Amino acid sequence: MEKKYILAIDSFKGCLTSAEAEEAAAEAIKAYGNGATAECVAVSDGGDGMLKAFADALNGEIVTTIVHGPMMRRTEAEYAVTADGTAIIETAQACGLTLVKEEERNPMRATSYGVGELIASAFKRRCRKFIIGLGGSATSDAGIGMMMAITDKLAPRGGHFDDIAAELRDGCSFTLASDVSNPLYGPDGAAAVFGPQKGATPDMIERLDSRAKRFAEISARHFGYDFSNKPGAGAAGGLGYAFMQYLGADMQSGAELMLRLACFDSRITGACCVVTGEGHADRQTLMGKMPYHVMKAAKAKGLPTWLIAGRVDDRQALLDAGFTRIAAVTPADADTAEAMNKDNARNNIRNAIRQLIEEASTEEQA
Repeated sequence: MEKKYILAIDSFKGCLTSAEAEEAAAEAIKAYGNGATAECVAVSDGGDGMLKAFADALNGEIVTTIVHGPMMRRTEAEYAVTADGTAIIETAQACGLTLVKEEERNPMRATSYGVGELIASAFKRRCRKFIIGLGGSATSDAGIGMMMAITDKLAPRGGHFDDIAAELRDGCSFTLASDVSNPLYGPDGAAAVFGPQKGATPDMIERLDSRAKRFAEISARHFGYDFSNKPGAGAAGGLGYAFMQYLGADMQSGAELMLRLACFDSRITGACCVVTGEGHADRQTLMGKMPYHVMKAAKAKGLPTWLIAGRVDDRQALLDAGFTRIAAVTPADADTAEAMNKDNARNNIRNAIRQLIEEASTEEQA
């Protein structure tokens, strides 16, 4: 009987995309010589690689446009449009940390303006449904830049957001894909938790947090409600808050949404094994990250789940949670820079998959 492996591996951040990691794993499975097949399901929880993964799942057509990046420099950005007028937007395309050189990172200056330009571009293409991936931002502006761009691009000249609010809130739907549950401000807020990786100093964090709180208070007085403490408000530097407060967005688990749109439950039917993974697997993997949701779906159908990761900690906790086999693909003595090289990472994944297959085969024969 032919063995079918389902591959649903998240990106190895800063190294391999979901598709690249899965391609390497598929090569190892096919090369093993037991007639096995591998089916790849590109996945993302809303962060890195979200656009391609969601576009693949929904047969979206990639659109390229020019927006202003986090430092207000003109840059190319992509989004996808589906046949039913759904726009798929990865906010990092317009305000991502990778768009800013390390020495230039400054969340006091960085803006989400380009995200608003992406929304306006899709709106002008008659898109009225939006799936928004939040993650990897260089910003901590609570979405103020995005709201400015939406107003600049869609409101009548010299107008205000209120002039187009009804059309956006009532005529459109916004679904946010994110697994961040932080509020907008406070000790667990966007600036305090995510600011340091974006270049924020302690003084900047205090000022960013104060700015976000002030914006939320003004917005609450205007609307009569306050979403700044809703789970996910602090995602992508506060973009989650702006989407929910101003655009009536619905926050969903990015991993669950991805697997649902990819019809994952039906695709794993008849498989012998599901392979998932990420850059670093540990206890946090069990807090709603993509591999955990993949494992839960496989376990519900009685299928084993193999987990691969560049680095693995808390191995026993992961096994106890339900992962059947676990492999750290990076050799223990490997230099980090060498391990992050794409070719080396691909080769390490191939070796790890080959080893897992051999282990499973030996057990079956015993």
